[in-house]
Amino acid sequence: MSQGQQRRPSSDQAQAGGGGQGQGQGGGAVRYGDVFPAVTGGLAEKPVAPQDAATMQSAENLVFGETIKGGPAAAMQSAAMRNERMGLVGHDQATDATAEQGVSVSETRVPGGRIVTEFVAGQAVGQYLAPDDAADAGGAGGDDTKITIGEALEAAGYSAGGRPVERSDAAAIQAAEVRATGLDVNIPGGLAAQAQSAADANAWAARDDEKAKLGDVLSNATAKLVADKEVEADDAARVASAETRNKDDKTVRPGGIAASVAAAARLNKQGA
Repeated sequence: MSQGQQRRPSSDQAQAGGGGQGQGQGGGAVRYGDVFPAVTGGLAEKPVAPQDAATMQSAENLVFGETIKGGPAAAMQSAAMRNERMGLVGHDQATDATAEQGVSVSETRVPGGRIVTEFVAGQAVGQYLAPDDAADAGGAGGDDTKITIGEALEAAGYSAGGRPVERSDAAAIQAAEVRATGLDVNIPGGLAAQAQSAADANAWAARDDEKAKLGDVLSNATAKLVADKEVEADDAARVASAETRNKDDKTVRPGGIAASVAAAARLNKQGA
C-alpha cells in the first residue's frame, strides 16, 4: 500500500551540519525550522544546505517524474540558494542529519488517488494529495472512490507508523472514532482505547524502542472500527482540533493523524 524512494548524499557531502561556516548560531541562515515549522530537535536549527535540496528534488523526480510545484523540494531549494548566496553554506554541503538519515518520499494508495508524505531525516515536512487521473476525470462510480475515516487512519499508520504514539495522537484517534461511529463514548477495546493505552504506556517507557508505534495501533483500522463513514470536512476539523489541543505547540503534525484525515477530506471533495 505504501512505497517510498530513499536518497542519501554521498559521504563527502555529509559535513555541513557538523560545524561549517554558518552552522550552530546560523548567522541569519534560513533553517529547517523556518521552512518547516513542525520540524523539531536539532534539525530545526540546521541551515538548509544545497545538497539537502538536491537530494529531495531527486527523490521527488524518481517517485513522480517531476519536482512538485510548491512542495518541500522547491521550498528547500529556495532556502538553500539564499544560504549559499550569503556564504553560510557551500554548494557541495549537506547537513549531517540528512547525510545520516536521508530524505524520502512515500505514497500511500487510497481510493481515488494517493496521499504523499515527504520526510527529511525521518521527520515529515509535507503531505498532499495526488488524485488518480480517473478520479480527476470524474470516473464512474462516484462514491466508490470516497475515502473512509478508517482508511485515512490506516494511511497515517503507513506514513508515520514508526513514530511512538503520543497523547495528541490518541486524542486525534478518539475524535476520528467518534466521527466514524457516531458514538460519543469510549468503546471498550476499540481503536481509541488502544491508542490511549499505548500513549499512557509510552509516557513511562524509558527508551523509544520500547514504545508502541502508530503503525501498530492503526494497522487494520477499518476492521477495528465498529462503524465507518466517508471523510468530510467537519470530520477533519474535529480531528485536527483534538490533535492540536493536545500538542504543546498547538500545530498539526505533518504526516500525522489530522493531516491524513484532512488530506482524505480534500480528496473526497475533489471527487464529489
